[in-house]
Amino acid sequence: MRKFLFCIIILCLVTHVSFATAQYPDKIWYKGKEYALHTNPLEEFFDKNPDRRPQSDIMSTALWRGYIGTFEFDGDQLIVKEIEVMVPSNNGDKWKSVLKEIFPDEPVVKISWISGILVLPYGKIKNYVHMGYASTYSHYILLEVDNGVLKKEKQLDGDRYDAFKTRQFEAFKLTDEYKTLKADMMKQENSSEASVDEFIRIYAISYSKKLVD
Repeated sequence: MRKFLFCIIILCLVTHVSFATAQYPDKIWYKGKEYALHTNPLEEFFDKNPDRRPQSDIMSTALWRGYIGTFEFDGDQLIVKEIEVMVPSNNGDKWKSVLKEIFPDEPVVKISWISGILVLPYGKIKNYVHMGYASTYSHYILLEVDNGVLKKEKQLDGDRYDAFKTRQFEAFKLTDEYKTLKADMMKQENSSEASVDEFIRIYAISYSKKLVD
């Protein structure tokens, strides 16, 4: 997921197209409700297993990764509930399940490879941004997972979430990962230090392993 996000940010910086289009999010069921998920838990798996990445006959600028994953918790363990790709049909495009094609021998697909923060926005859109998952919402649920196991939950309204992102960014700036990421991004054409830091601030939660207090 971090590699996927890094590529998005670089594309934005180099081409100035702001990721062209807001993205279809993955989905997650949490405490009996379905939420959009502004994190992509399967990307890390597909980065390591590119031959198993689902292929869609339809390419969309609103779905660069090519699929939509649906997730839920089995107790505290995050699992894959569904993976779908868009396919053409006589009655227009439709969604097709490819879960069993990707994980044919696993009746329950546990996401043991993810350690980080899942972002669940909900409520009214406060500020629409035509870029990735940069739009802001009235409320957020943040879930910290360690190897796919739920460890902590934090709920914030939109104003507190924006302030929290800044605190999370300041904590991320102290890490070696931040230094490496910023150095890589600064090498790209037309990317100033200020613009790089602002992009990293927006997505700092997606790069962080743990929720700051």
